[in-house]
Amino acid sequence: MLAIARMSNHKVTTAITRARAIASHMSTSAAPCLDQPVLFQSNGSTRTFILNRTKKLNTLNAAMIDALRHQVELWSKSDLCRIIIGTSSGRAFCAGGDVTSVLRDALDAETRPRAVDFFRKEFELDYVLSQLPKPYVAVLDGITMGGGVGLSINAPFRVATDKTVFAMPETKIGFFPDVGASYFLPRLDGEVGTYLALTSETLVGREVFEHGLATHYITSRSVPTLLAHLAALENPNFSQINRTIEELHVERQPNEARGKLTGTVREALDAAFRHDTVEEIIQNLEASTGASDARVRLWAKQTLETLHMRSPTSLKVALLAQRRGRHMSLSEAMQMEIGIATAYCSDASQDFRTGITAALIDKIQSRPGWVPDDVGNVSPETVDRFFSEHSPYRSLAPKLSVDNFPGRNFDFMTYSLPSESELLNSIRSVCEKGPMTIPGLLRTLDDVCKRKFGTAEKILDIVHRKCDVTTSNGTATATWKGE
Repeated sequence: MLAIARMSNHKVTTAITRARAIASHMSTSAAPCLDQPVLFQSNGSTRTFILNRTKKLNTLNAAMIDALRHQVELWSKSDLCRIIIGTSSGRAFCAGGDVTSVLRDALDAETRPRAVDFFRKEFELDYVLSQLPKPYVAVLDGITMGGGVGLSINAPFRVATDKTVFAMPETKIGFFPDVGASYFLPRLDGEVGTYLALTSETLVGREVFEHGLATHYITSRSVPTLLAHLAALENPNFSQINRTIEELHVERQPNEARGKLTGTVREALDAAFRHDTVEEIIQNLEASTGASDARVRLWAKQTLETLHMRSPTSLKVALLAQRRGRHMSLSEAMQMEIGIATAYCSDASQDFRTGITAALIDKIQSRPGWVPDDVGNVSPETVDRFFSEHSPYRSLAPKLSVDNFPGRNFDFMTYSLPSESELLNSIRSVCEKGPMTIPGLLRTLDDVCKRKFGTAEKILDIVHRKCDVTTSNGTATATWKGE
């Protein structure tokens, strides 16, 4: 969905012909003939779509979605196309869907089916992208929120840069995280996905890579080089593409701040957001405001303030969708989400119109007038409007046309950093034998670290959360805490 955030001045404007042309277009304004909201280009064996609705932060409207689906399906069947690349012009990859227009249609019973149809088209496009038989590379060099996440999250290769700003901001506008978020967010490490779903908080730059939402991390200025290298591949396969992107990886610099959701904050996050009710999450956060760790106290206080700003109904709907989606396939999750989106369009909660009006039309900074205004007053019957097959608010919900696709058996996390559970097993097997120096641990897990840039840093974060770490004579030693 639409989001407002600070953006980069550096973006891909076109990918015409070869590297020289790419670099040229990166530094010059687009010609009048390139004013279409989506541009399609060929370069060697690559086929590229460029989101080009820059004045609207590349937010998706129905015409853009139709054009993308038509072209992507043609490319998927073309023998000349070996790689599909998604990029953008301006300051955003894609800041979401054009929900202001959707709301306008939803408010009138006669045009409401058009609002629902927007979500149908958007979700089906996202599913088509998830099933592409060709390698798909999404370059997230800027704001990537809501609908922009849907366009990119199922790409095997998702490239974040120092200019990437990620969020699922829907609870800010009285809606819920859609475009498959009930599928992909529960599959992140720990309860990070639940936290992002409920708070609408942003991840920036390297954080997007570290939490698995991007598979690779490069600098923004390296994007033209990446596009040139991809275009130069004559007969590319997935492994070649992965190595090509990995070669441009940038390690964390000594003066670079560590991620927000690490160490003791991550421990507190997992403890709070593991609960299945919003009330219990809030209670846990309230307790954490008295934690001995100053970083945890500040995080808990800020998170409580954030949740207070969000729609109480949206918080409960979002949490239930996250819990149900963790047991669903992508197509099942999206079918659930089209029902929820239809209920919102059908006024199952007036918070959808309240939130969009406040955030995107009136642009107020204070808390919108949510009804009910407290999570304790959101009844199970209200939440049931969004999920029950018998709910009249879901009567317009269509069945998504996704059955004609082969159902590619591909894990969207394949080229991401190893999962925490995978790394934890390796760490446990070493540390349970007795105290181990940190350098010794990394040497023992050297084969694991070599598979992916960034793995060693993730191992260190896990070790500091799951082990007792002491330092003697300048050498840190880890002792397994036990479960």
